[in-house]
Amino acid sequence: MKCGNVAKLSGNYITFQPSVNFNFELNYIIKYMQTTEIEKSKVHNLAESIDYVANSVVSRTIVRKTTGNIKLVAIDAGEMLTESISPFDTFVQVIEGVAEFNIDNKPYTLQKDQGIIIPAHSAYVVKASRKYKLISTVIKSGYEGIIL
Repeated sequence: MKCGNVAKLSGNYITFQPSVNFNFELNYIIKYMQTTEIEKSKVHNLAESIDYVANSVVSRTIVRKTTGNIKLVAIDAGEMLTESISPFDTFVQVIEGVAEFNIDNKPYTLQKDQGIIIPAHSAYVVKASRKYKLISTVIKSGYEGIIL
């Protein structure tokens, strides 16, 4: 597996490593940058709200607030995200395909409609031997690790 092109579609920036299909992929990403959040008070088919881009990981913001965010992510086959650690719990749910995660050196495979909570401060890697889409939800409560 390789770390591939990364396209961040939230906020006002884009991180992208060009490839052979650079012009097509760039036009595709610009289309999504015009609407970074999904329209409110409207029914959405989330799996259809984001498309795969060859050799890329694509992210689209559903909601972004200072207290957390919800994102759609489409990962093409053969891609992986490098190891990350979040200070907050992260809930991920697969909405298309089969996802592979490694959380604190333990492998997990999630089928469509399955989810898992990645604990705060855990090292995790996201891999794709097949392409898939997921929803990622982070709630920034500020109380992680405090027993109430």
